[in-house]
Amino acid sequence: MSREEVFDTLNEVFRDVFDDESIMVNEATTSDDIEDWDSLEHINLIAAVEQEFGVKFTMGQVVTMKNVGEMADIIMSQI
Repeated sequence: MSREEVFDTLNEVFRDVFDDESIMVNEATTSDDIEDWDSLEHINLIAAVEQEFGVKFTMGQVVTMKNVGEMADIIMSQI
């Protein structure tokens, strides 16, 4: 799976979790960029991403991720 395909899939997951078809994530997207992205939705998002890609994030990875680009890096390293 290419990085572009990872981002295409991440866009679908983000749109589903936040119920917003206008969301377009990129390398620099953070929780500050998406209105409803709070701590509870972060848990839902992580679970949805793990399920979609068949990966598991460690707690350390979850708390140190600064943006969607870092999330994509971790996904790419596990698939």
